[in-house]
Amino acid sequence: MSQVSEPIPAYPKFTKAMKATHTILIPNMAPVQFAIMKAAMEHAGYKVEVLGNCGSSVAQLGLKYVHNDTCYPALLVIGQFLDALQSGKYDLDRTALLITQTGGGCRASNYIHLLRKALAKAGYGQVPVASLNFSGLEKDSGFELTLPLLRGLLAGIFYGDLLCALRSQTQPYELHKGDAEAKTRQWLETLCGWVRRGQGVSMRAVKRTMPLIASDFAAIPKKVAPKVKVGVVGEIYVKYSPLGNNGLERFLADEGCEVNLPGLLGFVEYCIYNMAETTRLYGGSAASVLGPDALLAWLDGGEQAMRKALTQYGYHAPAAFKTLTKLPEGIIGMGNKMGEGWLLTAEMIELVQAGYENIVCAQPFGCLPNHICGKGMINRIRALYPAANITPIDYDPSATPVNQENRIKLMLAVARERLETGEKPGPGAAGTAKNEGKNPFYGEMPRLRHTGPRAAAPARG
Repeated sequence: MSQVSEPIPAYPKFTKAMKATHTILIPNMAPVQFAIMKAAMEHAGYKVEVLGNCGSSVAQLGLKYVHNDTCYPALLVIGQFLDALQSGKYDLDRTALLITQTGGGCRASNYIHLLRKALAKAGYGQVPVASLNFSGLEKDSGFELTLPLLRGLLAGIFYGDLLCALRSQTQPYELHKGDAEAKTRQWLETLCGWVRRGQGVSMRAVKRTMPLIASDFAAIPKKVAPKVKVGVVGEIYVKYSPLGNNGLERFLADEGCEVNLPGLLGFVEYCIYNMAETTRLYGGSAASVLGPDALLAWLDGGEQAMRKALTQYGYHAPAAFKTLTKLPEGIIGMGNKMGEGWLLTAEMIELVQAGYENIVCAQPFGCLPNHICGKGMINRIRALYPAANITPIDYDPSATPVNQENRIKLMLAVARERLETGEKPGPGAAGTAKNEGKNPFYGEMPRLRHTGPRAAAPARG
């Protein structure tokens, strides 16, 4: 007896004509970077709004239309979309949604199907969903990634990463509370205006502008004093999104910490690097290696300019991506590239070496890549770097902010005690001898330590 399969339900497609008629809603992950990227999309002719609706109701709405075993970022993103559509602010016949797809083994690649199913179930089946991906998952999407748009999006990442780094390293030391935030908003408004007009997006313009931004932040009056330095790593959405991590960065800042949130550029480079690494591991054409390597070399030019701008004005500059690719050696294989993969391990090592040995590893509950490459690597990193004070924090609808914050406060208590006494576990701690020599960076003290940004004179002219 033959089985009759159910027909695949049709879904509305985002067409090229909708560019002129529809407002595109985007979930907010990295607020500073996304603000500039929004301006790049507006220059390309799209009407865009980055969503800012938050609160527990967003997660509960996601739970209503998505199975609770689905990963937490999917619940929040879908819940945020549905909450926006229910608000009455938008013409549902002229509204579209945009979502990214990584194309890897991570469940994030399936968000778009879950979203379409939830929209139909909630009565918004007419709302089209566009896909932003680089792996050809949605070949019929009318959302076009043109070269000018790509340049604008990348400029947004460069500028956004720099602004976030400068703000987080200035804010704990500012004499007048609010100066760093005001400077960030001032530059954000300026940069969005440039990008919206198609200005300041070339690599040459980005390189020329970054020292100007750094010098402006360096001119903010500061009082340098020892601070607990905390790094934040984890699954990309929960790592950056205040909705996903319950305002983790703000919480740490309110606790008097200097926060180091590795930039979004590293994840972009990681995705490009993995294209070539797949060929190196499993075989393929030379073009599949040369293309990504050439793109990485081009991005490295901008990254080096950013690092130079930071160090020139007394700020800590994160390690270059080329250095990050060497850090996991002897700890985790480069074939671990689902989700954040080996990059998550590399970022923890780089933070410890840079003096940010207190680390929050933010992960959605049940995220397998994170549990392996993040939580699963903690003991190994502690064996190599005994000063590492790493706390994994799970985020999901059932986890309360109070419990999460209490766990982080326990980590901070250890950090403050070490800061006051100046005592840290040394490389002679038990269990490290057998690992010596397996990692080229084993036994090194943090090489990028600093006590905070030094004051610098404002740029002339």
